[in-house]
Amino acid sequence: MDSGLYAAYTGLLARTQALDTASNNLANASTNGFRAERDYFRGVLSSGLGEFEEGSQVGDTVNGFGVLGGSLPDLGQGTLTPTGNPLDLALSGQGFFSIQTKAGVRYTRDGSFQKSPTGVLQTAAGEPVLDNRGNKIILPSGAVTVAPDGTVSVASPDGSAIVAKLGVVTFSPDASLTPEGANRFVAGLNDKPVAANAEIAQGSLEGSNEDSVHGTMQLILIQRQAEMMQKALSVFDNDFDKTAVEQLARV
Repeated sequence: MDSGLYAAYTGLLARTQALDTASNNLANASTNGFRAERDYFRGVLSSGLGEFEEGSQVGDTVNGFGVLGGSLPDLGQGTLTPTGNPLDLALSGQGFFSIQTKAGVRYTRDGSFQKSPTGVLQTAAGEPVLDNRGNKIILPSGAVTVAPDGTVSVASPDGSAIVAKLGVVTFSPDASLTPEGANRFVAGLNDKPVAANAEIAQGSLEGSNEDSVHGTMQLILIQRQAEMMQKALSVFDNDFDKTAVEQLARV
């Protein structure tokens, strides 16, 4: 069978999967702390093709093509937007806020926090924000100040008192961070967080690192590539039909 069919089929499969990634990126272009997914590819060699077996230089050239290997989060910086809310916090540099969820500790760049009726610093979903020791942060009454290093202070009639230090962490470059929802991650069992050097900007939020214009152009490009692969498959399909009819007529 013509190896071009395999190349066209895997090309269409890869573009279809990439289309899902690009659509998700564009849909979250306005989500606070969102990290876009970037596709990566791997090479494959179609085996069992008669004389073109693996290890053959001809087989490597004719029957080798790329498939989508998966996607990885782009940890690049998003744009910081001032909000004036003292509990809105944005990270500048590599790192994540640590939050406690029902499923365990999760990591996010979305710093749109609030104070619960009991004084707990929490996310919009009511999940406690953790300090650098893994404990909840309790805010007493008073004006909250967050230093660039994550030190949280609360003003009182007697002066300003340090309450906690935010648990801002990072991971090694080879860590396995899996997206969970739109703007949070779960770390692998063997991936240990370490203190990050990111600076915190109080009264600001970090937006998505996916540009809507670039995302739209990328989506259109992938759609056109998928259409090209579909047309290529149609050509091969028609060619096979023609060959089958001609060959059967001779039998």
